[in-house]
Amino acid sequence: MSELSRNKLKIFNDPVYGFVNIPDVELFDVLEHPYFQRLRRIKQLGLSHLVYPGALHTRFHHALGAMYLMSQALEVLKAKGHIITREESKAALFAILLHDIGHGPFSHALEHTLVEGLDHEELSFLFMERLRYMQPEGIGMAMEIFKNKYPKKYLHQLVSGQLDMDRLDYLNRDSFFTGVSEGVVSYDRIIKTLNVADDRLVTDEKGIYSLEKFIIARRLMYWQVYLHKTVISAERLLITILQRARELASNGQDLFATPPFKKFLYNSWSLQDFHLDQGLLEDFALLDDFDVFTSIKVWTSHPDKVLSDLCTRLVARKLLKIEIQKDKFDSQWVEDIREKTAHLLKISQEEVKYYVLLGHTENNAYDPGVGNIWIMQKNGEISDMAEVSDQLNIRVLSNPVKKYYICYPKEVWDLLSK
Repeated sequence: MSELSRNKLKIFNDPVYGFVNIPDVELFDVLEHPYFQRLRRIKQLGLSHLVYPGALHTRFHHALGAMYLMSQALEVLKAKGHIITREESKAALFAILLHDIGHGPFSHALEHTLVEGLDHEELSFLFMERLRYMQPEGIGMAMEIFKNKYPKKYLHQLVSGQLDMDRLDYLNRDSFFTGVSEGVVSYDRIIKTLNVADDRLVTDEKGIYSLEKFIIARRLMYWQVYLHKTVISAERLLITILQRARELASNGQDLFATPPFKKFLYNSWSLQDFHLDQGLLEDFALLDDFDVFTSIKVWTSHPDKVLSDLCTRLVARKLLKIEIQKDKFDSQWVEDIREKTAHLLKISQEEVKYYVLLGHTENNAYDPGVGNIWIMQKNGEISDMAEVSDQLNIRVLSNPVKKYYICYPKEVWDLLSK
C-alpha cells in the first residue's frame, strides 16, 4: 500500500462509539467529496435542538456511525461462516455511508417541501449514480443493495429494514445528544446475535431481550424526541414559512435567498427534472441548513406582515401553541380559533391558514409491513419476533398509534384561557 493510501485510512473519534476506522481508501475518497461533506451542515434532528439544546449533531455524524455498525455486523456474519466477499463488504459500507446523502436542509422537517413528492431515498440514489465514477464496481453494487436488487437480500436488510444499522445508530446517537436515556439500546449485543437464514437477516434467540428493549426504546424516542409536541410545532412553523415564501415568490415578489435556495424557492421540480437537468442535482448539493435559516433571519424584516411575523416567531423561539389528543378536534371549536386568530392578529381569513395548523402524527414502533424481525430459535425454527417475545408489549406495539394536533398562536390561547 502506498503512503498516500495509508494516509487515507483515517480514524475518527466518535462520541458514541469511540475511535472509528475508515476501513477502505475508496470510502475515504467518497467521504471527502463535497456531496458528502455537505452533511456536516445538515442537522440530524431538524429543529429538535429547540427542545433538547444538545441535539446539534449532523447527518455526517450519523452516516459515519452507521458505517461503523455495518462493519461490525459484516464481521460478525463472516465469523459465523456466511460468505461475504471483500467487494460485497465494501459495497454494503458504501450503501450505508450514502443512504442519507439525499437529505435536504433540516432533514425530515422539509422533506417534500423544497422538492415536492421526492423522497430523500430517491435523491440519495441520484447522488450514488453521480458518484459511481469514483468507484464503479463498489458503488454500482451498493446501488443494487440499496434498491434491494442484489441477490443477497440480507445485505439490503442491514441498510434498510426493521433492524438495520441506520436505526441502531440513530437511536443511540439521538439518545446521546438529546440526553434522553430511554433511547439507549444494546447495539453491540444485537449485532453479536445477528445471523443469516434462508437469505434473510435473523437474530439468534439469545438476543430476544435486547431486541425487546430496542423496540420499546424506539417507541419512547418517537414520543419523547421525534414527535415531541414542541418539535412538531417548530417544524410545522418552518414548513409554513416556506409555504408563505413560495406563495410570495409565485406572485413575483423578490425574496432574499442564496442562489441554490432561490432555484428551489421559485420553481417546482420533479424526479424527471433531475434526470433531464444534470445541473439540478448540483444545485441541490449546495443546499443546507444555513441557506434556509439565513434567509429566514433576513425575512424577519420583509414587508410582508405574515412572512416577517412567522420568521420572527421561529428565530426568537416564540412558537405556536400546540394541543394533542387522540380524537379529531371539534370543527366548531377550530373555527372559533380561526376567527379569534384573524381578529387578534388583524389578518384575513385566507392568511389564517398560516397560523392555525391541523395535522396528525403516527407512531408504529414495530411495523411488520416494513419487514419482520426474525428470530432463529435453538431448534432452527424461524419465527417473527412478535410471536416469540414473551412481552405482550411487542404485540401491542405492532399497532400504530395515531394522535391529532392543532397549532395556533399563544396569544389566542391566552385569550381563550382567561
